[in-house]
Amino acid sequence: MRALVFDGKLEYCADYPTPVPNAGEALIRVCYAGICATDLEITKGYMGFKGIPGHEFIGIVEKCADESLIGKRVVGEINLWCGTCEFCIGGNKTHCPNRTVLGIYKKDGVFADYVTLPVRNLHLLPDSISYLEAVFIEPLAAAFEILEQVELKDKKVCVIGDGRLGLLCAQVLALTGCRLTTIGRHPEKLSILKNRGLRTRDNADGLGREFDVAVDCTGSNDGLNEALRIVKPRGNIVLKTTVADRGAFDLNQIVIDEITITGSRCGPFGPAIKALAEKRVDVMPLVDKIFPVEEGLAAFEHAAKKGVLKTMLRF
Repeated sequence: MRALVFDGKLEYCADYPTPVPNAGEALIRVCYAGICATDLEITKGYMGFKGIPGHEFIGIVEKCADESLIGKRVVGEINLWCGTCEFCIGGNKTHCPNRTVLGIYKKDGVFADYVTLPVRNLHLLPDSISYLEAVFIEPLAAAFEILEQVELKDKKVCVIGDGRLGLLCAQVLALTGCRLTTIGRHPEKLSILKNRGLRTRDNADGLGREFDVAVDCTGSNDGLNEALRIVKPRGNIVLKTTVADRGAFDLNQIVIDEITITGSRCGPFGPAIKALAEKRVDVMPLVDKIFPVEEGLAAFEHAAKKGVLKTMLRF
C-alpha cells in the first residue's frame, strides 16, 4: 500500500505492507487524512515516533468481524487502551499506561491506504457530515475536551493562537456563551471568527490581567508565557500546545498568583460529531489545500508554512 513513513526522515513508500487486523479490530480504507501540528512535531522528534504518522482521518471499513460495519464511513478515537488496568476500569482510558496512540506512539497511523483500529474506537458518521468535514472530528473533539475540564459559562475567556486548533477551540468555546476573545496574528484567519460574530484581536496590547481562563493554542514555547501575562490571579490556563522543543516558563508567577494549569489533550467524539452534523461549527473555511498521498512530502512542506491552515491528503 501507499504510505508516508517516518524513521528519522519522512519518506513516501509505494509498497508498504498492508496491516492485518487483530481480533476485535477493523481494517479501514483511508479516504482523507489531515496534517496537524503534532504530525509536524513528530518529524522534529516529538515522542520519538517511528512508523506511519497521522491520526485525523475518515475512512471506510473493509474488513471486520461485525459485518454490519463493512462499507460504513467511520472516524476513530486515537488512544488504544488495554481495558484491564485501574485507569481503564476507573474511566480514564485515554490515560491507560499500556496504551498506544494512533500515528503518535507505537501504532502506525493514517497516512496510508489502510489502517487498523479496534471496533470500540470507531464512530459511524451521519450523511450530513461531508468527507472533508469529518477529518476535523478528532481535533474538534480535542476542543470539546476543554468543556469537560473547565467551567466557562459567564467567564471571560481568551484563546491565544489563530491556527487550526485555535480556530476550532474558539468556535467550540463560543457555544458556552462565555465572553470570548481570540488573539492571533493573521487577519485572514481571524476573519473566519469575525464572520461568525466572534471578537478577535491581532495582539494583546492594552490588555491587562483580565481573563478568568486563557487557552494556549499557539503551538509555540511562548504560549504559556503569553497566557500568564493576561490571566487573572487564581485564573486557569488551559494548555493545548505540544512541541518537541520545550521552553522555560516562570514557575514563581504560577505559585504567587495561584494559577491553575490544566493540560488538555484528546476529547469526546460524540459532541464533536453532533456539532458538525447540526452545523453549529463551521470547519470548511479551514481547508487550505488537498494533496494526493503520492505528493505527501510536498504536503508536509506546505503544512509547515506560516499562515497555512488545514492541509489534507487524499487517497
